[in-house]
Amino acid sequence: MGTSAQCIFCDLIRGAAEVSVCYEDARAIAFMDIQPVNPGHVLVVPKAHYATLHDLPHDVAMHLFDVAMRLAPVIRKVAAADDMNIVVNSGAHAGQNIFHYHVHLIPRTAGDGFDIPLPFDGSAMPDRTLLDATAARIIAAISDPMRARAGAPH
Repeated sequence: MGTSAQCIFCDLIRGAAEVSVCYEDARAIAFMDIQPVNPGHVLVVPKAHYATLHDLPHDVAMHLFDVAMRLAPVIRKVAAADDMNIVVNSGAHAGQNIFHYHVHLIPRTAGDGFDIPLPFDGSAMPDRTLLDATAARIIAAISDPMRARAGAPH
């Protein structure tokens, strides 16, 4: 996918802007978020430009998650955090605002004021038959790659 001329993360990776790197290898880089939720908030980013999860090759996704899993306990210790959120916002409707795929590692402590409310208060519990039907559609799409690409009927 290369780099994007108007991508701040691509600029950081190329060395064209200031960045506080805490991990780097041939395919990934991790650096401190400049607007952290809590001290120790790190972003794990592929060096190649992929806008969203949909664009990301499977092997790159697995590598980024491996990096995140290696960094998480270290960040938790360094930040003196009790817990950790690993968050991906993929696409504008999911809250992504920089369109170079990235994984947030957010150290958490009691009373820090940050929240990702799940279950979502605005959601209702669907009937089991709807859950079963949706699960069946997912199974069918996994079993039939052509159907998955074309999109299952609603």
